[in-house]
Amino acid sequence: MGLFDKLRAELIDIVEWVDDSRHTLVWRFPRYNNQIKNGAQLIVRPGQIAVFVHRGEIADVFEPGHYELRTDNLPILSTLAGWKYGFDSPFKAEVYFVSTKQITDLKWGTPNPIMLRDPEFGPIRIRAFGTYALRAVDARALLKELVGTDSAVDTDEVTELLRSMIISTFADTIGSSNVAALDLSSKYQEFGETLRQAVQEQVDDEYGLEIPQLFIVNISLPEAVEKALDTRTSMGVIGDMNQFQQFQMGQAMTAAAENPSGGGAADGMGLGLGFAMAGRMMQPGMGGTAPGTVPPPLPVAAVWHVAVNGQTRGPFSTQQMAAGVSSGEVNAETLVWSDGMTGWQPAGNVPQLSTSFQVSPPPPPADS
Repeated sequence: MGLFDKLRAELIDIVEWVDDSRHTLVWRFPRYNNQIKNGAQLIVRPGQIAVFVHRGEIADVFEPGHYELRTDNLPILSTLAGWKYGFDSPFKAEVYFVSTKQITDLKWGTPNPIMLRDPEFGPIRIRAFGTYALRAVDARALLKELVGTDSAVDTDEVTELLRSMIISTFADTIGSSNVAALDLSSKYQEFGETLRQAVQEQVDDEYGLEIPQLFIVNISLPEAVEKALDTRTSMGVIGDMNQFQQFQMGQAMTAAAENPSGGGAADGMGLGLGFAMAGRMMQPGMGGTAPGTVPPPLPVAAVWHVAVNGQTRGPFSTQQMAAGVSSGEVNAETLVWSDGMTGWQPAGNVPQLSTSFQVSPPPPPADS
């Protein structure tokens, strides 16, 4: 290879950027020590802008298209380089490609809860997250404010700043709206557009960026508050709590009656539910005693506890104990105890129960 061919090989004759990434905002053409020759081809694809920089000064900007680099389409660079009568020799210049397509898969969210004074619940904490899109609209401002001398700028270098702006603006927007927490879900679209416009005003002129879309995906309350709301909703669905409790008592009594193996314990449960139902019925407005009328005190009935296989069962009423004797579940040797007794005693030795174990005499013989 001759000297002329070697020098020609060091000259750049095609300037282009084949963008295979999704998050690159700015990319500098790797010129290294090579020079761009007169008549080189510049290819700017859709969604790109090419910017020439000469000695730190922004020169010519090219929209998408195919160009042959000559003096007539590099007027600013010609002036900066002092090409009064055109140029025939290679020249040095930095070429930056700026992506103008929308980057749509960016996310934002509140790292910490935001305190609000809700008109219904009082002080509460909320979290929020969403998505937004980003696009470069002013290549000159972008190069001056964010790029500097970097060879490439990704969205990661600006998304942290944008997320901070979005979260701060979101807190101001929600706090000044005075919208109740339960109504926030109906305002997602409205708040999202207000938020987008407010952030757009901060980044448009200064950084040359545009936020064409911004969405609020969810605004959530703390888990404890959400559980309390679920309970409140359940109570609202139930409606009349008194009727619901009566319905539950009726179901429990039916289940106890249908359990033939329950024995005395099932009878006791049914009796207890009956007392509870009677208590509900005695409430004012449900057919009970009129307000202000005090009934006489009820007689105190004996309550018995039975020892079965080393375990205490009960309490049982005297009637339930008699039923247990009749069914054979309780015999004279069964240990029982009631309030006032010094200790466990066989049922046959307890006067209140001993009569249940007396053998009835047989019927008298017929007259002969």
